[in-house]
Amino acid sequence: MPIENPSREEIGQILKKAKRIAVVGLSANPDRTSYMVSEAMKNAGYEIIPVNPLVDEVFGIKAVASLKDIKGHVDIVNVFRRSEFLPEIAKEFSEIDSDVFWAQLGVENEEAYDFLKEKGYTVIMDRCIKVEHALTK
Repeated sequence: MPIENPSREEIGQILKKAKRIAVVGLSANPDRTSYMVSEAMKNAGYEIIPVNPLVDEVFGIKAVASLKDIKGHVDIVNVFRRSEFLPEIAKEFSEIDSDVFWAQLGVENEEAYDFLKEKGYTVIMDRCIKVEHALTK
């Protein structure tokens, strides 16, 4: 099925309701897009959970190696990895307690999208969470 994102209004509702965002591929390098976007979301009041086996911490928050290492519910999993990694991340996402799978701007994968939609998840692809958040204010 073709990738179809929720409406801007629905995305706004998702962002208003969400509190915890797990960021897959969050870099500790302030020059990286994942860092800048996640910092903006943290400053907007969201709890950020860094998911990256290659870093110890980001923003003073201890990083976890994988989504399965997160305790408790996650509202949004925001993915900053290349499109070809999405099916693997989608499978792991389906094994944790989370509502929304969000692939960052320029990142999409039909196989991952179909897999998650068939399981009833909300899926957003090829959208910047920071931009969408700014548009919903």
